[in-house]
Amino acid sequence: MTKRIVALTVNGRRREEAVADSVLLLDFLREQLGLTGTKRGCDGGECGACTVLVDGRPTLACLTLAARCDGARVETIESLADNGRMSALQAAFHEQLGTQCGFCTPGMIMAAEALLRADPAPDEVAIRAALSGNLCRCTGYVKIIESVQAAAGIAPASGGAR
Repeated sequence: MTKRIVALTVNGRRREEAVADSVLLLDFLREQLGLTGTKRGCDGGECGACTVLVDGRPTLACLTLAARCDGARVETIESLADNGRMSALQAAFHEQLGTQCGFCTPGMIMAAEALLRADPAPDEVAIRAALSGNLCRCTGYVKIIESVQAAAGIAPASGGAR
């Protein structure tokens, strides 16, 4: 097993770690760094539970080799809280009941975080497009869409998101 030193920034902290060439970013984050907020879902890039931000872009950690992140900035769900206080987006998911069972929530929030950084006032179509790679098995997505709208300070369309 070949290993290499990977230099990257994870959640604002610069790190240099020995990583096997075959280790997925998901396993590196969870097993080597202890960042278990990123969830293992389908292991095939279909559910979005493992979504993290790599250089600000939503990235599926189950399909990304950790070694490919050399020089990158990686952000996980753990990066959003500030001194133990939830971010506005995390709080909106909690307050609007967007978490449901919670398994998909970290990936949903990270995908939504990337959207809100790029477009602080997205419409429902943009929200749905940004979250299209994230599956939730508990809901019809209404509360998830409303959570993103609440974080953005946007009132849901009459009758709620469809």
